[in-house]
Amino acid sequence: MNSKVLLIEDDETTNFIHKIALRKEGLEEVHEVLNGLDAFHFLEKDCPDLIFLDINMPIMDGWEFLQEKESRSLCQGAKIAMLTSSNRNEDRERAESYPSVIAYLEKPLTSEKIKVIQQKLAS
Repeated sequence: MNSKVLLIEDDETTNFIHKIALRKEGLEEVHEVLNGLDAFHFLEKDCPDLIFLDINMPIMDGWEFLQEKESRSLCQGAKIAMLTSSNRNEDRERAESYPSVIAYLEKPLTSEKIKVIQQKLAS
């Protein structure tokens, strides 16, 4: 699978660890930004196939990013996997209300979770 991936996560150490996990699963083209606003600037220039999106971030959080992305119809083909430390049912249900969200995952990103996402993208 040769997909372009965007990590939207404010913790640089977490991004480093997640990039290693993604590359182990054959996802070589991995970009990272530290908040939703930076992600918008990225999407204005380039559209990833898959976005891993954290919820709690400074400047623009994951919910604000999702709302703006939907309202501006940016990168409509990009699929989103929420990747968060939140295990709240309300967050999971809210994420599932967005058509572009294909998964709600709790950190950290593991090989098993990446394989589940790859299977969803392949089907």
